Amino acid sequence: MAELVVKTNNIIKNIQKLDAFLKKRNIQWSLVSKVLSGDEDFLRRILVDDVVERLHSIGESRLSSLKNIKKVNPDITTIYIKPPAKQLARHIVECADISVNTSAETIETLNKEARKQKKIHKVIIFIELGELREGVLRENIVEFYKRVFNLSNIDIIAIGSNLGCMYGIEPTYDKLVQLSLFKQLLEETFNKKIDLISGGSSITLPLIKKNLVPSSINHFRIGEAAFFGTSPLDDKRFSDLSTDTFSLHTNIIEMEEKWNVPDGVIGEGNIGHTADTEPEDEITKTYRAILDFGLLDVDVNDLKVKDKNVKFIGTTSDMTVYDLGQNLNSKLKQKYQVGNKMFFKPNYMAVARCMNSKFVDLKIK
Repeated sequence: MAELVVKTNNIIKNIQKLDAFLKKRNIQWSLVSKVLSGDEDFLRRILVDDVVERLHSIGESRLSSLKNIKKVNPDITTIYIKPPAKQLARHIVECADISVNTSAETIETLNKEARKQKKIHKVIIFIELGELREGVLRENIVEFYKRVFNLSNIDIIAIGSNLGCMYGIEPTYDKLVQLSLFKQLLEETFNKKIDLISGGSSITLPLIKKNLVPSSINHFRIGEAAFFGTSPLDDKRFSDLSTDTFSLHTNIIEMEEKWNVPDGVIGEGNIGHTADTEPEDEITKTYRAILDFGLLDVDVNDLKVKDKNVKFIGTTSDMTVYDLGQNLNSKLKQKYQVGNKMFFKPNYMAVARCMNSKFVDLKIK
C-alpha cells in the first residue's frame, strides 16, 4: 500500500513559531485540524501540552473529529468551524465549546439545547464579505444580532468572516476594516462588548507581516500554515516555517517499456484521467511505472512528484502511471525497478484525502 509519512516534530515547530509570531501582535489563534481527519494517534502526537497551552482553541468541521479531540484532551476548547445543521444541535453543544453560526434559527435551537445541558454555548457570527459562502448579509447584521445576543445560554464572543476558500476572494485591509466597523457598530448599538474579531486564516498571514491587518483583528483560524508551512495567498512558504511535513511514498507494482500511444478503438467506458499525447509519441517507447494509488485515494493534481525527470501519464481508480523515460540514472544504470518506491509531496487537499482513504497507510514519525 502507498504510505503517507508525517513529520510531527516539524509541525509542532511550525505551531510554536506561529504562536510567537501572532502573540507578538496580540493575536489569539485556533489550530484548524481538519487535515488530520480526527485520527486519534495523530491528534495525540500533535496536541501535546506545549502545543495546547499556546492555543485559544482547536477548530474542526466534522463532529466525529470533535469527539476524538475531546477524547484525546477533554480540557481543550473546541470550535465547530462551519455553520451547524440545526438537527445536530445536541451533538454540537456536547462536543463544541464554540460554533460558527450564520442562522438565527439555528442559534436559537443551540440555546435551547445548551439550556437542557446546563451549558453556556459560545458563538462566532460570520459576516458575508464577498466570498459568497457562509455569512450573514452585511445589511442584515444589526437585526440578526438583535435576535440572538441576549439569549440565556448563548454567549456571542466574536464576529468573523471567511475569505479565500471558494472563489478565492483575497483578504484586504479594506475587507478587514469592515469587520472592525461592524464590531464597533454592534457594541455601540447594543452596549455589549464583543471580545474577538476572527478575521483570517493562513491566507491572511502575509498581510500581518506587511502590517496590513487592523490591530482590532485579534483572532485567526490557522490550518495550512501550521501543517504545511505555506499560505494559500501565494502558495509559498510563510516566514521560516517548515514545508517538510508530509510525504507520500508509493510502490512500483509494474514497470515495462511500452508504446506511448494506446492501441485500439478508444470508447467512452474509461474512468481514468490521462495526460495529452504528442504526435511524436506514436513512434516512441518509454518505461512506464504503475504505482499503487489512484483516484479513490488522491487527486494527482494535488501531488508533486519529487523526481522531476518522470512525468504523469494517467490514473484510474486504484493505479497511477508515470513515464520514466529510458529509466537510466546519471551512471546509465537502471534507475527504477519493481518494488522500488516513488515519492511525492502532497498539498493540503492531497493529505486530507489520503487521511480519509482506507487504502493509504499512515506513518507518524
